[in-house]
Amino acid sequence: MESLAADGLALVMLVFVLGLKHGFDADHLATIDGLTRYNARQRPALARWCGTLFSLGHGAVVLGIALGVGLASRQWVVPEWLEQSGAWISVFFLLALGVLNLEAVLATPADQLVQPVGLKGRWLGRLMQISHPLGVALVGALFALSFDTISQAALFAMTGLQSGGVAQALGLGLVFMLGMLVADGANGLWIARLIARADGIALVASRVMALAVAGMSFLVAAYGLARLYVPAMEAWGEGKELYLGASVLGVVLAAFALGRFLARGRSQVAASA
Repeated sequence: MESLAADGLALVMLVFVLGLKHGFDADHLATIDGLTRYNARQRPALARWCGTLFSLGHGAVVLGIALGVGLASRQWVVPEWLEQSGAWISVFFLLALGVLNLEAVLATPADQLVQPVGLKGRWLGRLMQISHPLGVALVGALFALSFDTISQAALFAMTGLQSGGVAQALGLGLVFMLGMLVADGANGLWIARLIARADGIALVASRVMALAVAGMSFLVAAYGLARLYVPAMEAWGEGKELYLGASVLGVVLAAFALGRFLARGRSQVAASA
């Protein structure tokens, strides 16, 4: 990220893509799925906004971290151990999420929607059963109190400080929040629609998306391990963060489109039979 600091537009685009990518994290998908399913029964009008409210709560904590880092020190340098430990934690969680989501696809009966699986959501217990807008935002805020979110927010906040000052650090936090808001909001609307129709299209689409989440988790984990152990891979990826993040988003969106295409084809075959 430091190599992009001199190019303001590239830095803003990178942080926005990182926010989008963060919003498509399996834990975000799983938690928004659970909140949306619960409110589809309890408060249908709220269900479609669960992703947006979750993201606003999550983003508020990110902004707080960016502001805190900016005010705490303008000379502090991110320690190397923070990046190394963050990389290992990320690889571990990605592998676990890949295995769990692949298992969910294989274990879900053919007549049921596949629910994405997350790790953090299991720690919140009854908080997943909330039917109040502020409560949904609170769940999002609690999700931000994790090492991966805090370390990522601190890294781009420090980059903003090096580029100009506290205002730049806070601005990058807002850009990250905007990208995450777009992804989480779209995810909440999409899940609400799947639950509402629950037909053949929804069944196939949910499986394709779960497989895409599992596959991308494995691929990103493999790339993270390669960067840790293969110096050439780390050198190759330097400065390509924007393109790599956009590639992840492209795969997720392609999986969504493929799921709808396959489901429509299946429905047309069934109708003509």
